[in-house]
Amino acid sequence: MEVAQLGLVRPNHYVGMEPKSLLQFLRHHRLAVQSSVSALNHAQAAVVGFAVSEAFEIIFDTLDSTRKVANLRANPRIALVIGGLGAGDERTVQYEGIADEPSGAELERLTEIYYQVYPDGRTRRSWPGLIYIRVQPTWIRYSDYNQDPPQITEFDAQALLPA
Repeated sequence: MEVAQLGLVRPNHYVGMEPKSLLQFLRHHRLAVQSSVSALNHAQAAVVGFAVSEAFEIIFDTLDSTRKVANLRANPRIALVIGGLGAGDERTVQYEGIADEPSGAELERLTEIYYQVYPDGRTRRSWPGLIYIRVQPTWIRYSDYNQDPPQITEFDAQALLPA
């Protein structure tokens, strides 16, 4: 099967990364910079602690009074940057997706994933106004500038589906 048929974009001079390795990279990290846009088109960014599911869903908790929540309720498009914060490590993931507030069985499934990374999240769950945001990916780019030439691999949502 052609790489393009998988929804995986590999420019000719770059070496690709498989989804399994991408998931390992994401799970190696605990913090992301998330960005959203307000109803007045003002950019907003914040650091969030996150966990990631086998389906590349990102889950994080936040208070419903935050700017990010107001922004995401008005416009569910979100971007996150993961990695690149360690000295000398120039590997990052740019992640774009659609955010929602899961409920019921979906919320329980996702919070169990989150609590594996943040066990103290169970006690925060009782905080007034605490909610959970799930992000489902639409596009992800992994970049590794630790090598020359750099490794850059792009994934669309289809490429991240289980085989």
